[in-house]
Amino acid sequence: MGQQQLLLIVLGIIVVGVAVAFAIAMFRQGAIDSKRDLVMNENANLANMAIQYYRKPQMLGGGGNTFLGWAIPSELIITASGNYWAEVYQDSVVIIGTGNDVVNGTDSVRVRTTVTANTHFSLIVH
Repeated sequence: MGQQQLLLIVLGIIVVGVAVAFAIAMFRQGAIDSKRDLVMNENANLANMAIQYYRKPQMLGGGGNTFLGWAIPSELIITASGNYWAEVYQDSVVIIGTGNDVVNGTDSVRVRTTVTANTHFSLIVH
């Protein structure tokens, strides 16, 4: 083989290597974004459940304008996308969801949702 052909083969291998590395990085970032979205959606779902409990009268099994007594349903504490727990106060609930996949070294996706008595909730992603 001539020097020109060897140079083209080496150049082709380098281009393919860079493209593979770039594709792996893009796939990893997509997986992180997907996990974050799943945990955020489940936190929002739990926040809506807490708001429904707050609004429902006590005689119908609700809180009657208090969050005290609300708990995350047992089947939703550990799901395919993460683990969830709640800190329940009289006028607010803090729901913390942690993704079950490690995304950066030893870091997992973590979402904190605060639900208040005026039925607003905020999502904070870590």
